[in-house]
Amino acid sequence: MTRWFRSYWAEEDTWFYFEADAGGWVTRQVELQGPLQKPITAASLAEWEGAQQAGTLAEYEATFGATAEVAVHEWDGHEAQDLTAGEFETVWRTARAICQARARARSPREA
Repeated sequence: MTRWFRSYWAEEDTWFYFEADAGGWVTRQVELQGPLQKPITAASLAEWEGAQQAGTLAEYEATFGATAEVAVHEWDGHEAQDLTAGEFETVWRTARAICQARARARSPREA
């Protein structure tokens, strides 16, 4: 069963939004940092694995970051706040668009 939730880490002033599978592994992750909640990560495990296989991992991580590498039940000290799928999707879509726009601004495509 898929689960959506968020947790706040005060020491980093960051909200972490997660989609996790039945085993607790993060399948998608968004990180919003600071008082303006600037997206710094909007990563998909499936996309990350595909980029790794394609040899484009550096580009993927520069644009979207990466997901957590341990199952969520192994984390200490996080207080999960459940989300609906719709709430997660709204944050996901917004963060992805900002990460993509930032990547385009860093390396403009040649005409």
